[in-house]
Amino acid sequence: MTITYEWRGEVEDAALDALHAEGFGYPAGHGEWRARLLRHSLGWVCARREGCLIGFVNVAWDGGDHAFVLDTVVAREHRSHGVGAELVATAARQARAAGCAWLHVDYEPDLRRFYLESCGFRETAAGLLAL
Repeated sequence: MTITYEWRGEVEDAALDALHAEGFGYPAGHGEWRARLLRHSLGWVCARREGCLIGFVNVAWDGGDHAFVLDTVVAREHRSHGVGAELVATAARQARAAGCAWLHVDYEPDLRRFYLESCGFRETAAGLLAL
């Protein structure tokens, strides 16, 4: 079965909410994804198989040179098949096409290999302040 990747693809709040709940381990019900994406994002990439949303990544930005990968998620049954890497690669191509010079990502330690080896990011020093 073919998986398609679409930049700024149609997003149904319920489908994206369910995917995020599965991927990040919280209950569904965060809603209004589409409005948030339209308001704050350079774009996003949707991965679909047979019309069903199986992967997603959000690309926020500063309005200039810097874009930020957020919320990369792939449905459990489609993980470890390159879907996440293609989501991020598509996001990088589109951010570059929009004139961004940098694509940033923060990740948990267990995702280090994915982002550095599968997606081509390089490790940098960064800071985080819990609010």
